Amino acid sequence: MTGGSVESLLRDHLADPACAWSLGAYGAVAAFSRDPAEPVTFRDDGRIGLATARGAILLAATPDLVPFAYETGFTGGWSQAVALCLPEAACAMGGRAVLTELGPDAAAVRAQDRGAILFDLGLGLRAVQACVRVADPGLIDDLRAAAGRPIFAPGNPVGPILFAAGPHRVFLARFGRIEVYTPIPPEGRASAPGPHTHILPKLLRLGRTHAATAPIPPGLVPCAALHPAHPAKDAAGRRAGFDAARHAAFGRLLDAWGDPALTALRRMVLAGGEPDPALANGRFARSAIRAARAQVVAMRN
Repeated sequence: MTGGSVESLLRDHLADPACAWSLGAYGAVAAFSRDPAEPVTFRDDGRIGLATARGAILLAATPDLVPFAYETGFTGGWSQAVALCLPEAACAMGGRAVLTELGPDAAAVRAQDRGAILFDLGLGLRAVQACVRVADPGLIDDLRAAAGRPIFAPGNPVGPILFAAGPHRVFLARFGRIEVYTPIPPEGRASAPGPHTHILPKLLRLGRTHAATAPIPPGLVPCAALHPAHPAKDAAGRRAGFDAARHAAFGRLLDAWGDPALTALRRMVLAGGEPDPALANGRFARSAIRAARAQVVAMRN
């Protein structure tokens, strides 16, 4: 994991509309993406960010921010990401377990949002605060009345109130934030493409910072991720013709920011070799090999 500048990594991918972003933990995630033709305002005041009419992202290349690039193989394909991690000792946020008013969001990406009130939803996340931002006086009163209680407690009306109102969702980590301005979709309906949030109580109860399939190095906690354009999928996740340039670009990210042992297994498979079973002994090694084999198949189609 000895890549180039973390700041360059963030800047280059924020400038690419084909790159998507996420910030959160297992069971609670805010996602940001934009269309190539979508109007965008860039911000650079020591932090790096941009805003559209549907959402915003703001990041800082702090000294303790560690990128980690990886692929995950599964039946019929693979995923890829660069996790943005912090050391375990430096990642903690509020850790609140009840709805809590935080005051005006002075750090909002857009100036017009800085007088609105932030409420921490109290999801008890270790490295992320999942919040809503509210400007409507009536909704502020409703949330203040519900403060001090878990939002998923039986009989707590705040969940349906938030679903109906659809306020801004603001997810915060020590090095940045994602803001989502789009409406909350009705229960059972998928979010529209673009900025959105997911909060899944069943997964939250597991208390994980990330999926068990992600080979995050010990001692690091992933708080966010960048998702470069996939070589074999379009922006909606549908299968598309293989893009060799995208594939090569993520290979360079793996070389710079990935696990050298997993990256070596990938190169061996892509070159037509068969990894030594002793080297492939482990969940993450087997996943890296599956990902590389799926890429070989995609190159041929």
